[in-house]
Amino acid sequence: MSADLGNGSAQLAVARELFEREFGDAGHGALLAVHAPARSEIAGNHTDHEGGHVIAGALNVAIDGVAAANGTNRVRVASAGYPTFEISLDDLSEREDEHVTTAGLVRGMAASLVATGREAAGFDLAMTSDIPSGGGLSSSAAVEAALGRVMEALWEGPEVSAIELAKMGQFAENRYFGKPCGLMDQAAVCLGGLAFMDFEDPEEPRTAKLELDFDACGYALCLVDVGCDHAPFTADYAAVPVEMQQVAEEFGCRRLCEVDEAEFDRRVPELREKLGDRAILRAVHYWRENELVDARWDALQSGDVERFLELTRDSGASSAMFLQNVSTGGSFQPAMLALGLAERALDGRGATRIHGGGFGGSIQCFVPLALVDEFTARMNAWLGEGACVHYSIAERGAYAQWL
Repeated sequence: MSADLGNGSAQLAVARELFEREFGDAGHGALLAVHAPARSEIAGNHTDHEGGHVIAGALNVAIDGVAAANGTNRVRVASAGYPTFEISLDDLSEREDEHVTTAGLVRGMAASLVATGREAAGFDLAMTSDIPSGGGLSSSAAVEAALGRVMEALWEGPEVSAIELAKMGQFAENRYFGKPCGLMDQAAVCLGGLAFMDFEDPEEPRTAKLELDFDACGYALCLVDVGCDHAPFTADYAAVPVEMQQVAEEFGCRRLCEVDEAEFDRRVPELREKLGDRAILRAVHYWRENELVDARWDALQSGDVERFLELTRDSGASSAMFLQNVSTGGSFQPAMLALGLAERALDGRGATRIHGGGFGGSIQCFVPLALVDEFTARMNAWLGEGACVHYSIAERGAYAQWL
């Protein structure tokens, strides 16, 4: 479970110390604490941006922060391990020089909150995190959610729902951070718990939640850092939705969820000639994976964990063969290597699959509890100490409260 905010939170104590060290001389009002968890994609590999189905879970690692109004028109942000920076709230338009920076996320979230009728005002924020960097656990979505909850609390205006906050985060990441993404990461961070999401209607995605403890079902949710973040594979990652949507465009649609599968089947020869084989394979994966999400959700709801694991293995195979986001060819294949080693350690037990965007980041493993220590030791010996981490689902999504 995620840690509750309060004086007993170790991360919050670190954030308060950082806040005092960086901003203690400013005349602040009441202090606000904020908490935003990381997320794990449990099912639905590259389905969200095509209007498909996803299961995701908030995790028991998070960003914790302390904020307070500073009486200026500037936002100052201190993050443990990074230089403190500030931005002016006078101009909230997108800036290309802030792409792939936290400053871009601050400006983007501010623009979104101002659009709700709020008046932007300066504040100071100190944040700390135990989300592994580069592991594909959506630390950027957690930052967006934390910023949004701070601005919601400090700037007077209407309450912001979890899904509305998620859409704000997606907007900030797409436009101000410069990274294409669906809505799954942000929705999981904001909703908390284990959640099913249907993105056919991007403005009003359908969601449902399930209380489930994987450990209580006999399996540990382990994520293994493959030792390489997504940066070297940005172009490969970006090509996935592009190619899927190229297929959709051939049918006069924006996303694959709008395409008639029977019509797709009829036109495969023509589509191969025009778009090439990989785009066709990725469309095949989308429909296959969407069905597997629904089947896995049914299995989890009925408590049939063995069926869930069987379907998870099918999902991993679809990502590898059809979606092709586990390897880019050549000798450097960090995600594929991690999957191969995990399969070797599990020896037919549990399940493995690529996690999130793919290519780098992390893989997901469901490991029998009796095997966790041995599995962790073997993966760490192969990929580096701390590569394999046993996580649990955090029931509460991003929130803020006054200290």
